[in-house]
Amino acid sequence: QVRLVESGGGLVQAGGSLRLSCAASGYIVSIGAMGWYRQAPGKQRELVADITRGGSTKYADSVKGRFTISRDNAKNTVYLQMNSLKPEDTAVYYCNADRVGFRYWGQGTQVTVSS
Repeated sequence: QVRLVESGGGLVQAGGSLRLSCAASGYIVSIGAMGWYRQAPGKQRELVADITRGGSTKYADSVKGRFTISRDNAKNTVYLQMNSLKPEDTAVYYCNADRVGFRYWGQGTQVTVSS
């Protein structure tokens, strides 16, 4: 079992920044890709960004140039630096981690961007 705990969400004005963190614990041997998804009210959950264990990254077009994903394998932690936030970035952000063909999810952290 892998447990993921997110932190760093909150309320910020448009144009501001937030940094999300997600720490993995439990049976963390062989954790592969980690990433962030988000879900806004009435919408489907969507990929924001993910990163392989080797550091290869992928971003949604809507966040390219504004968000940066990174990870610290020694700490089993993935980060999401979010700059130039927009009201449309408002959502619950979920961390995920892949391990041996199974995807684990965190409980989510709310990000609200006011205009």
